[in-house]
Amino acid sequence: MTDHYFTVNPGSARQPREITAILRGKELRFKTDAGVFSRDRLDLGTKVLVESLDLAGVRAPLDLGCGYGPIGLAVAAELPGVQVYMSDLNRRAVELAAENAARNGIKNVVIKQGDGFQPWRDLCASGLRFDLVAINPPLRAGKETVLRLFAEAREYLTPAGQLWAVIRTSQGAKTYLRELQSLFPVAETAAIKSGYRVLRAALGSSSGWK
Repeated sequence: MTDHYFTVNPGSARQPREITAILRGKELRFKTDAGVFSRDRLDLGTKVLVESLDLAGVRAPLDLGCGYGPIGLAVAAELPGVQVYMSDLNRRAVELAAENAARNGIKNVVIKQGDGFQPWRDLCASGLRFDLVAINPPLRAGKETVLRLFAEAREYLTPAGQLWAVIRTSQGAKTYLRELQSLFPVAETAAIKSGYRVLRAALGSSSGWK
């Protein structure tokens, strides 16, 4: 079986390359490689998610499944006074994310390797909770894995925290929205663009959502 990006140690031969992307008005440079998600170009769904995020008042964001870093680094570039947390199962992706933070001069990030929220359990045991969790979920890993990550997010959010996810409409975004509505008191479609839906879920009231 060919390995893919939801793999701890990709076996693909290294094929590094550099891409650029404009995210939230800033140009960022990324080194990518074989064995990571969307190595040839920035995934359109990722861009739609990044541009949709409401970062007002955010103080503890997590890029869950950060890949080579576009979501977390875009958030960190916009919020230089905020510590941004980033993690991925894929060791190669984590190495790239750290390298890309350095090449873009971004220092306000903490990047860890591990599955789901496992890398953060020690910090969370000391009181850390995330007020925003952003994820382009690993659909290739299967629905069970995606729903596990959604359920874990619920446990690690602040009371006013929000989970943001992007899923292609043709790959079951409406079904995943119903799953989020069963997990969270509030869940909605926050944006629809270019065949993707950005889903937003929260533990508290939706009042004040744009």
